[in-house]
Amino acid sequence: MTAARALPAPYAPTLDLGGRTALVTGAAGGIGRACVLRLAAAGAKVRAVDRDAAGLEELVDAASGLAGAVEPHVLDLTDLDAAELAAAGTDVLVNNAGLQLVRPIEEFPPDVFHTVLTVMLEAPFRLVRGALPHMYGQGWGRIVNISSVHGLRASAYKSAYVAAKHGLEGLSKTAALEGAPHGVTSNCVNPAYVRTPLVEKQLADQARAHGIPEERVLTEVLLQDSAVKRLIEPAEVADAVAYLCGPQASFVTGTSLVLDGGWTAH
Repeated sequence: MTAARALPAPYAPTLDLGGRTALVTGAAGGIGRACVLRLAAAGAKVRAVDRDAAGLEELVDAASGLAGAVEPHVLDLTDLDAAELAAAGTDVLVNNAGLQLVRPIEEFPPDVFHTVLTVMLEAPFRLVRGALPHMYGQGWGRIVNISSVHGLRASAYKSAYVAAKHGLEGLSKTAALEGAPHGVTSNCVNPAYVRTPLVEKQLADQARAHGIPEERVLTEVLLQDSAVKRLIEPAEVADAVAYLCGPQASFVTGTSLVLDGGWTAH
């Protein structure tokens, strides 16, 4: 039997990403913005990737005074070659960017389905592909994929989103298996509904799809399967990302950290 691994003293691991470079997609708002601020607070130099230039400028202002710097990077992730190049040299990769359209399958626009899969599955593959050579070379890396409860469960009228998130789960597990010998972990964070513009924009679509007023969507649709009847805050998701980047999570890989208020307990 091998000796127990010595734990740092005091046993209260803190996240120190000084000297590390992180990349966060969908960085201008919501979960991405919270992740950028959390990682920069831990000392990382963060490449904030988004197509919203104005939102990135506001984020840089919000990050002033933090231990790490925030570098805005305006990029549309449908430009897959540019996405892969942007990930070169990163130590921490957070695949967060996403979009949503709520429609029955027979009414779902094929071009939107294609775009959702491109941004939410193919772009993460290209970003991981671009980041791994550096991670492997130094023997350390952290890949965190912002999945969803919809990476584990399906909901009606969200064919593209559910398909993309289920695919992201598989990609993350494959990266975990390949990366383990090189000191690279890969995990998903799976929140239920988060208080973000993406969720707020769903209310009208969901009301139309289900034939109910918007004011009933939150309680009767979005939170129906959650035991905890509230939206998750973006900062709570960012703290989960930080945990997966810290020393206490070095043995956590190939799994999904579920923040769903009990949704999947059913």
